[in-house]
Amino acid sequence: MTGVPASAAGGTGRPAPGRKLGAAAVNQASLWNIANILTMLRLVLVPGFVMLMLQDGGYDPVWRAWAWAAFAVAMITDIFDGHLARTYNLVTDFGKIADPIADKAIMAAGLICLSALGDLPWWVTGVILFRELGITLMRFWVIRHGIIPASRGGKIKTLAQGTAVGMYVLALTGPLATLRFWVMAVAVLLTVVTGLDYVRQAIVLRRRGLAEERDAAPADQAGDQAGEGPAR
Repeated sequence: MTGVPASAAGGTGRPAPGRKLGAAAVNQASLWNIANILTMLRLVLVPGFVMLMLQDGGYDPVWRAWAWAAFAVAMITDIFDGHLARTYNLVTDFGKIADPIADKAIMAAGLICLSALGDLPWWVTGVILFRELGITLMRFWVIRHGIIPASRGGKIKTLAQGTAVGMYVLALTGPLATLRFWVMAVAVLLTVVTGLDYVRQAIVLRRRGLAEERDAAPADQAGDQAGEGPAR
């Protein structure tokens, strides 16, 4: 069943020739669309990545290479599922909830595994996870006043984090091991800077929303008083 009334589809259950589906019908995208399937794949990859990462004590280069492959696939699907959902009207309530969860889960899994194995200081993992969780909660805090859009800096931050964690997952040595340190340093810096910028945007958005509510209150009261005038 598509959820489109037969009357709206010419009585046959199908849209009349030459007509486009209404906005309500378009938004009823199937749960099993390609964008959601990619998101589900990313969620399934999280425990798979952890198992591969921790095989044979977590230091076998071959298992680490397989773990890197799983992490890379997860990061690539993160790029495509949102693009597909927006381009082909495949946005669903499941995708809105599952997509950010999958994004945070694979990154958190990589950071925690690396810190547990001693490859990455715990404070780095703490800073990144605190920022990601804090910004997510802050978005909900101001959601009634508006939505904080993803900034270009935030997207660059995500790319830097994914690249840095991916380089740490691989058993790199020599100059590449030194390079990954600096890539992670850039990722942490971007994490902090973009996090502070999101906080600034949230404060401005909330203040503006509260000001608009205060300005609207007298008008609403005047309208109520006018409606309470003597009946004629």
